[in-house]
Amino acid sequence: MSEDIRSGHVVCFGEVLLRLTAVGNGGLLQHPSLDAHFGGAEANVAIALARMGTPSAMVSALPEGQLGDAAIEQFRRHAVNVSAIRRTPGRLGLYYFIAGIGHRASTVLYDRQFSTFAALKPGMIDWNAVLDGAAWLHMSGITPALGPDSAALALEAARAARAAGVRLSFDGNYRARLWETWSHHPEESLRPIVDEADLLFGNHRDATLLLGRSFEGDTPDARRAAADALFERFPRLQWIASTARDVIDAETNSITGRLDGRERGWETDSVAIGRIIDRIGTGDAFAAGLLHGLMTGAPQDAIQTAVALAVLKHYVPGDASNVTSHDVAAFLSGQRDVRR
Repeated sequence: MSEDIRSGHVVCFGEVLLRLTAVGNGGLLQHPSLDAHFGGAEANVAIALARMGTPSAMVSALPEGQLGDAAIEQFRRHAVNVSAIRRTPGRLGLYYFIAGIGHRASTVLYDRQFSTFAALKPGMIDWNAVLDGAAWLHMSGITPALGPDSAALALEAARAARAAGVRLSFDGNYRARLWETWSHHPEESLRPIVDEADLLFGNHRDATLLLGRSFEGDTPDARRAAADALFERFPRLQWIASTARDVIDAETNSITGRLDGRERGWETDSVAIGRIIDRIGTGDAFAAGLLHGLMTGAPQDAIQTAVALAVLKHYVPGDASNVTSHDVAAFLSGQRDVRR
């Protein structure tokens, strides 16, 4: 494996889901139809990277038949490599999304038990083949939250990346509703994975979970204190990235991005986001923007790219970003008028 951070592609490992969204701002099935989009945290990252021009590959399991075929076609449309996606009999995981409006928050309902991905077990994936030529493996805390087999498989993937010299990017993505179905101590499954990571996407709440002591606040000093504590506990970590979000209402937010290295940190200005179309997948866009930025430029440019991609994703319906590097460049240049 290459030791050059700028060479190779990004392998994304996680579950692909079908998202069914209530139409408009109504309740679930208040209108007799649902909008359908494919999604999933790692799938969103793979697509966003490909759209930005960074080669990516998806590792997952999809059911045989038309639903699985449609998901594969979604990746192919965005030039994501799908050669490592397993096809087996079974079902595709679902989730239902009821979009918030005004002071009513959005709601997510999962229906993903017994999916083809959840049926994967350690030993089923040839990680040497999957990681060949890769620069990064990206995955999230959603996979180990699915159950003990998925947790063991996530750890197997992390250790395989370490053994192969492939950098590991791990997004905490804590999902209480998933963990509470099988584990009251998620930190016991997460710590061994973070032990292998080079890059962690996580904030003070993730630090509280992983370290077992309280970290509070989104001020620069508080975020640096949490990062320093994580660096001390996890000596392989080189980068910690996070966003701070201020929610005015469901349609008006602002976000700030931060990237901490072991010696110093970089924080962006707060960006106001109004008339939000779709907030789902914005954290995945941030992750993709940072990975793309670290592979193509300096850390201070990478965090700006990450925030730009996250902001622009708020105006894209569905889970995955369709934003390109040209869109990000226009945003960073301050161009807001019509491009002719």
